[in-house]
Amino acid sequence: MWRAGMAQEIGRALSTVREQVQHAAARRAESLPSVQPRLVAVSKTKPADMVIEAYSHGQRVFGENYVQELVEKASDANILSSCPEIKWHFIGHLQKHSINKLIAVPNLHILETIDSVKLADKVNSSWQKKGSPEKLKVMVQVNTSSEESKHGLPPSGTVELVKHIREKCPSLEFVGLMTIGSFGHDLTQGPNPDFQVSRL
Repeated sequence: MWRAGMAQEIGRALSTVREQVQHAAARRAESLPSVQPRLVAVSKTKPADMVIEAYSHGQRVFGENYVQELVEKASDANILSSCPEIKWHFIGHLQKHSINKLIAVPNLHILETIDSVKLADKVNSSWQKKGSPEKLKVMVQVNTSSEESKHGLPPSGTVELVKHIREKCPSLEFVGLMTIGSFGHDLTQGPNPDFQVSRL
């Protein structure tokens, strides 16, 4: 539940996380590309007031897992008026019957969970019908940990799907891969292999 004292907590938490991200980026091997990390604040189950507060502390990119919750937040009058530069990422599993609802979301910036040719084709078609002058940015979700509880295509199907999006989906812009690594990897043993797979 939102309470007034949380405003300072949100500001402090964002500041702490940004520092941690910058420290991690500074430790990156010099052989890796120097890409500025982007913090996506996952706002699922959080009220509009918390989104607005995080926005007031400089956060611009927010991620939502469920289409209906994203539709409600992105259409909230207070968010629309207080957060003109907000960018929404859809980070949950997308079912085909929800595509049109998702495409209608104001300030939809990236769809991170394309995991099949059929889904890519349907999203491409829906985005074309919307008539937006810009392509919709999409990421391909890869299940690098091979966990049954996670969505995403197997690594072996990644190249084929990326090629399909780039060659057969003119309204979509492929911007990268998304994966969720297995939880609890001991970093003293080296980088999480689930993330290493996505680099190959």
